[in-house]
Amino acid sequence: MKRFYIHSNPNRDEGYVLRSRVEDYLSRCGAVCVCSDRDDMPPADTECVIVLGGDGTLLKTVRRFNDLGLKYIGINTGHLGYLTAGDGDMIPQICESLLRGEYVVETRMEIYARVIRDGRSIARHRALNEIVIGRIYSGKIVDLNVYLNGSLLTAYRSDGLIVSTPTGSTAYSFSAGGPIVEPTARLFVMTPLASHSLNNRSIILSPEGKLSVEIVGKPGSSHNDYQVSFDGDKNVTLQPGDRVDIAEADCTAALIKLKERSFVETLRSKISI
Repeated sequence: MKRFYIHSNPNRDEGYVLRSRVEDYLSRCGAVCVCSDRDDMPPADTECVIVLGGDGTLLKTVRRFNDLGLKYIGINTGHLGYLTAGDGDMIPQICESLLRGEYVVETRMEIYARVIRDGRSIARHRALNEIVIGRIYSGKIVDLNVYLNGSLLTAYRSDGLIVSTPTGSTAYSFSAGGPIVEPTARLFVMTPLASHSLNNRSIILSPEGKLSVEIVGKPGSSHNDYQVSFDGDKNVTLQPGDRVDIAEADCTAALIKLKERSFVETLRSKISI
């Protein structure tokens, strides 16, 4: 690859020092680099988007540019950086791998949701990690009915519900007690948050299924007290009676990984299993 778009989180790369290192290294090797302080669209001939930041920055960037069919690689300047290829001290190694084509591209499924109110769609978004449905103010119980392919699957009384992709199985879902899933698999992981019943186990669902989550209103409930969150970033306010329809997205995310780092090695180093 020779044409790169470099996006850096200014809160994690003060003065864009690391971004300049990446740009200088690639440019000296004959590559073309475009940098932006904003979320400008990458040039049409871009081959790879290099993201400097944490997992949140990478997720947001993938979501914004996903329709362009680009490849993405993250360089961690945040905390965990589970989705990234390495830290700032690996910049020369990462750049060389990109220039020489010494990497693997992992195809990751995404999920898509529509918010249905009074029979019409009022919002729609995609997520690479997870969709979370619950109360805006933590600690308040939400009552949810979950339907699979039009039939009632289960009801939850809990702090919320996480619907995760395999990529997101090592994020919020994992913290809530969900299973770890190989990231290139195709499935949903549905995990309740602090369930107030014995029904507190994760459920694994086929991506061909159509999942619907209905907000069950209670007397005295605020009409603006619920929300659905996409990758912890994009939020949509919900009301009692609203339904969130969730399905596999019609697009995927292409994440670049260095050849020498396996899924198991990443688990060992990031989560210490």
